[in-house]
Amino acid sequence: MTQTQTQSTESEGTIYKVAGPVVIAENMEPQMNDVVKVGEEGLMGEVIQIEGDKSYIQVYEDTTGVKPGEIVHNTEQPLSVELGPGLLGSIYDGLQRPLPALEEKTGAFIERGEDAPGINTEKEYRFEPALEEGKYVTGGDVIGTTEVDYGEHKVLLPPGIEGEIEEIKEGEFTVTETVAVVDGVEVAMRQEWPIREARQVENDLEPKVPLITGQRVLDGLFPLAKGGTAAVPGGFGTGKTVTQQSLAKFSDADIIVYIGCGERGNEMT
Repeated sequence: MTQTQTQSTESEGTIYKVAGPVVIAENMEPQMNDVVKVGEEGLMGEVIQIEGDKSYIQVYEDTTGVKPGEIVHNTEQPLSVELGPGLLGSIYDGLQRPLPALEEKTGAFIERGEDAPGINTEKEYRFEPALEEGKYVTGGDVIGTTEVDYGEHKVLLPPGIEGEIEEIKEGEFTVTETVAVVDGVEVAMRQEWPIREARQVENDLEPKVPLITGQRVLDGLFPLAKGGTAAVPGGFGTGKTVTQQSLAKFSDADIIVYIGCGERGNEMT
């Protein structure tokens, strides 16, 4: 979900008005949800409303000092997330910018306009094909695997691609290098997916397997199911985050994705 997406073309507009985190630009001709770079520092934003030649932009960084007349670059790409080997085990901000990489660039305090790839594009992974050339595949099929720190990572064919495998390789590759060619389309281990577009599924799995949380009061009185949903409502200081941390630490789950929205720094360490 970074600014380092593949950009074929760009168009420009100018800032008409700044109102806190919302910037109004004119003469840009964007589409809804386009990613834009605002001002001289290239602050990351997203088009949330269009009225005539005015585009309303939600800027995801501090807009202090941004003023009318500055240039707004439209990437003409939707806000997207990067998927691939190395995603799990990483620490990101809300825009999938890897915090360790940003710390190396700017120190403990992240500067405005800074960016880094969501997935390491230089590290090589060994790709093992799971299918042979000539096999007919569709989006979501497993075309190969690679070993990562947390085990085996399955490489899926991106949705919207189907046809015969014309070429598939074995060896060491970065996530951006081509590992297969399907009906003339080059496929790598890394994908970009628009965050506001639902991921395609063939069917939903019914939650039947219990999720053992390790907390007796939950397992006994409020049992949960793998694939289910639960909420912990409560006032300030009542222990919601502590409960969440206990679930993340002791639950019978292979993968924990911990999201802290508005949390204190010590609650995330």
